[in-house]
Amino acid sequence: MTREDHPEAGRGRRIEPRIDWTRAAAPAADRHRSAGSAWRERRYLRWVVAVAIVFVLLVIVLRQPLADLLWPQTRVQVLLDQADQALRAGRLDADDGSGARQLYEAAQALDTDRVEASDGLRRVGQAALRSAETALRQNSFDEARAQLALARDLQVPRPQAEALAARLRAREVEHAGVDGLLAAAARAQADEHLWGDESAALPLYQRVLALQPTRIEALEGREDALSDLLQEAGVELRRDELGEAARRIAAARTFDAGHVDLPQAEAALVAAVDARRRTGARDLARGRLDAARSAYEAVLAAVPGDGAAQQGLEQVGIAHARQAERDAGDFDFARAQRQLEFARSLAPRSPRVGQAEQAVARAREVRQRQNAGPSLTARERERRVKALLARMAQAEAQGHWLTPPGESAYDTLRAAQALSPDSAAVKQAATRLLPSVRACYEEELRANRVRRAQACREAWQTLQPRDPALPDTRRQLAEKWIAVGTERLGAGDLAFATEALDQARALDVQAGGFAEFEQRVQSATAGRSP
Repeated sequence: MTREDHPEAGRGRRIEPRIDWTRAAAPAADRHRSAGSAWRERRYLRWVVAVAIVFVLLVIVLRQPLADLLWPQTRVQVLLDQADQALRAGRLDADDGSGARQLYEAAQALDTDRVEASDGLRRVGQAALRSAETALRQNSFDEARAQLALARDLQVPRPQAEALAARLRAREVEHAGVDGLLAAAARAQADEHLWGDESAALPLYQRVLALQPTRIEALEGREDALSDLLQEAGVELRRDELGEAARRIAAARTFDAGHVDLPQAEAALVAAVDARRRTGARDLARGRLDAARSAYEAVLAAVPGDGAAQQGLEQVGIAHARQAERDAGDFDFARAQRQLEFARSLAPRSPRVGQAEQAVARAREVRQRQNAGPSLTARERERRVKALLARMAQAEAQGHWLTPPGESAYDTLRAAQALSPDSAAVKQAATRLLPSVRACYEEELRANRVRRAQACREAWQTLQPRDPALPDTRRQLAEKWIAVGTERLGAGDLAFATEALDQARALDVQAGGFAEFEQRVQSATAGRSP
């Protein structure tokens, strides 16, 4: 019997639905997993798209360099095609590289075996000849000359180029009015306007001679104008204006290298330059730095790159550096700074200038400590002075008169003086230091240790710059540098010999044996040049 037959059977009972919750939860988890997978897929797709975009951009930007690297023949063909187009357009030569000549030459540089490039250059040359002929018919003489020069650069057959050049000169004679050019040249010469621009006498005579090389009036006018120009050079030499004289002599050489007066003028210039070098060396040795600088700069104006003048200017800079140290020692920082500026401009790479900068900086520190000194208690000041004098004694024992910066005997003494200038111990230390420095100089000089002797002499000069014994030490030390440098040069040490020459030159060029030693070093240097 079924439930339908007995409806009362189910009364009073609650019928619960049968639900499998494990199966019900599964779709939700699947949905979460599906959502996570979809997010990851979208993120992956975004990365793929970004990489693809970057790749496309790189291909667009680098397509030509990559093509040049991977397929160089493709680049050569592109250049040849561009050159053909430029040739057909009549763009034969262009400074920006777009001319037919430049493009063919670029293709030839990439592949020297491609005959198309050399054939193209020959066609450019012939096209330049035709352009020159067209310009000539139109009386455009400047354009005709430019196109003819291009054709000659590209090595067109010489008979063709010479024939066109002759026609060009003849046509220019017809239109330029040679008589007018001669008259203008004569007027410029009468006004003493000999060179410098196209309206001057010598360029005008040169134009006439380019058109008619045998024209007597032009030949004679040029000869006279060159004589006048060389006379002007002589006047400039007597005024000691070597640069102006050299420029006039060089101009005369360009107009006629065989002029009869030119050798004498050149010899006079060489003699004047040599004399100016010697003057500069004497002024440098005597401490006349401004005069020495002017002399060396005049030499360089006449002979740019002159080695002796360049070295002389460097020595002038080093002398300014030494003067800066002395001024800083007197606490004259304004003057010391000016001297440093001169030194930097004349000897920017010299280590000696760096040492001077350090010395000036140390002197500034000493002055600052001196200014701060009154704020110290008497006991603290005494303690610091005692410590400085102990460091000074230690530096003396080691022979450290000026270096290292801040720890040398001189630096520590100046610091002690700044703290307590009236201290008996400080005065005693200063009195003791000067004889020690003098003794250091003499001992190192006798032992031929010229670098240390020079350091001791500089310390001496710093401590007592007006000592009457110092001038004699300049020549004495210069002669020692020469003696030691000569010995080392004989042993093949050219570097030390060059240093010795520079040091001797800075000290005293009148020292015994200087000229002979300088000649030997210069000969050895020239012998090692490639």
